Amino acid sequence: MSSILERGLKILAGELPAPPAMQLLGIVARELEPGRAVFELAADARHHNPMGTLHGGVYCDLADAAMAMAYGATLADGESMTTVELKMQFLRPVRTALLTAEARVVQATSSIGYTECEIRDARGRLMAKASSTCMRLSKTGRRSEGRPNAAESPDELPRKPD
Repeated sequence: MSSILERGLKILAGELPAPPAMQLLGIVARELEPGRAVFELAADARHHNPMGTLHGGVYCDLADAAMAMAYGATLADGESMTTVELKMQFLRPVRTALLTAEARVVQATSSIGYTECEIRDARGRLMAKASSTCMRLSKTGRRSEGRPNAAESPDELPRKPD
């Protein structure tokens, strides 16, 4: 087993691939330490909404990835986490830009973490702000009855009778 920090550092070093969602969107991890993460996205037309600007969901994915990694990097070996709340403030429209998301853990308890993220363009202008609440998941591997384990395939998940 390894910690999220160890896996994240291996992604930075090119020893492990980035998670699939990051690969799909083109999000790249640039810096990682416990409580802080910096991610980048070269936003272009493939990320646009129907109005021709960066889709809000892409902004959210960039911020969520950075905040989750910043918080995850504070966890112990074998622990995991999930985002339970995400708030996003869009401050400027983006069409094409190199965006940098810098996330930091503001407060963490034994079960919950609060994180914030600023997204800036290459000129340093603040484009968006985000905050999230993250929940630490037990390292025991136990789960609630009927709750799927992330390692299970969809075919193995419990189904309701027809």
